[in-house]
Amino acid sequence: DGKEIEFDMVGIDPPLANAFRRILIAEVPTMAIDQIRIWQNTSVIVDEVLANRIGLIPIHADPHAFEYRRTGPDSHAKMNPKNTAVFTLAAKCERVADVPEDAPESQKYSQSRVYSKDLKWIPQGNQAEQFADNPIRPVFDDILLAKLRPGQEIEIECFVEKDIGKTHAKWSPVCTASYRL
Repeated sequence: DGKEIEFDMVGIDPPLANAFRRILIAEVPTMAIDQIRIWQNTSVIVDEVLANRIGLIPIHADPHAFEYRRTGPDSHAKMNPKNTAVFTLAAKCERVADVPEDAPESQKYSQSRVYSKDLKWIPQGNQAEQFADNPIRPVFDDILLAKLRPGQEIEIECFVEKDIGKTHAKWSPVCTASYRL
């Protein structure tokens, strides 16, 4: 399905195999949600936990098409279409009228579950043309972010940036990298 890679390194010492494993985890650039503006969050999930959950969603975007926004330890370039992609999420749970009380939850409430597929990419500058054939999106659509009840809502804006796993685990392109002797 294109989400896994397996390769053989024959005749090399374990320390060299471990070096390749560590490079995959920490040094390969990838895209991840770095900053989140929470405009509204009335769910039971606190803002910090929600931001962490969203930040760990793998994002399908070609890192070669973006520049690093952070060029030094104290340097922060302004966000622009060359270094940042933007997503929004707006979900509000409401009770569906004329549904019996004993009906399943999925029928009683609209938007009671917020998934990664609910993140909507908002192209900046020429990104719509640049990524027309391969739009920026979450890798998996079924990652549960929050459960809502009637009257609860989440409204956020997310900023995707390029970086490496050494900075934070959310930029690590692998969940497991291992080797066998």
